[in-house]
Amino acid sequence: MHDRRTFLAGVAAAGAVLGAAPLAAAATPLRRIDMHHHFLPHQYMVDESKRFGEEHGNSAESQWTPEAAIDACDRAGVDFAIASISTPGVWYGDVALGRKLARQWNEAAAQTVRDHPTRFGFFAPVPLPDTDGSLAEIDYAYGTLHADGINLLSNFAGKWLGDPAFTPVMEELNRRKALVYVHPTFAPCCTNNMVPGVIAPTMEFPFDTARTIISLITSGTTTRFPDIRFIFSHGGGALFGVYSRVIDLGDTPAFRGKVPAGVAAELRKLHYDTAGTSAKTTIPALLNVVPSTQLLLGSDYPLAGPPPTNVMVEQAVESFESYHPSPALKAQVEHDNAVALVPRLAQIQRVSA
Repeated sequence: MHDRRTFLAGVAAAGAVLGAAPLAAAATPLRRIDMHHHFLPHQYMVDESKRFGEEHGNSAESQWTPEAAIDACDRAGVDFAIASISTPGVWYGDVALGRKLARQWNEAAAQTVRDHPTRFGFFAPVPLPDTDGSLAEIDYAYGTLHADGINLLSNFAGKWLGDPAFTPVMEELNRRKALVYVHPTFAPCCTNNMVPGVIAPTMEFPFDTARTIISLITSGTTTRFPDIRFIFSHGGGALFGVYSRVIDLGDTPAFRGKVPAGVAAELRKLHYDTAGTSAKTTIPALLNVVPSTQLLLGSDYPLAGPPPTNVMVEQAVESFESYHPSPALKAQVEHDNAVALVPRLAQIQRVSA
């Protein structure tokens, strides 16, 4: 397995005026909501380091705490974040280990949310391609841990998400009208450093996101299971760079009848976050294809680039806002679209002096 470290670089209280009575704290709606945010639970990361045979050193991962994440969000005016797991996820080819790791991460994430209920939510990873284990974890994540959704990777053991092997899990996610967050990972076809010196997240991860989106659409999964609400990382990865090449796939003999509404219509149903996107190229391309209701703010904290990690959320907000969105678009991307997907967020208020 690839070591995560090969590609990762690494509430305000009410105040008082001197001589005056303390000001009452004001509760107001959430401002910004980060939908692409990562938890790195300490014991889980220690155990992961041991699996890779490495020391748990001074990386961003080893230094992650909920308090540090809250500080990073506060710097950016982000009031709430829904966290997910990143690559390599919980599947290492061992059913028992996959079930154990999914439960370990989910329990740790749920505890973080219980400790900071007005700041965090989480998407629960499941141990695909283990169908029975994944179905059990979906039930536990929703019924016991009250997860906001389910977290999948772009492929599992070289099978992208439209593979028929995943149909029982897709059926259950559709039955639950699940919110499903998809994060890219390594693909067996395209290992790290295919281009010497260029690590996988730079090129291969965006293409793997594109692969899994096309897999879902051309397999008919998005058509047959319309109640699954998918969110894809990094603005859909490379997909909108190859848009003209894939837009007519539904009319080809291999896929005829599986995409009756057409590829474009299926793409417009999906959701995409802004993490790692360009205000000059990605955002305009996205908004030329999908409604503004489908775009969500994402930071990828704390894995979005070199240290210092405490400014990564700020940088993500600044990157999106450099697009100079209208007030209506800004409100949609930074708040309204997330609340539409996770209605409980409308009931959470931030407290300020």
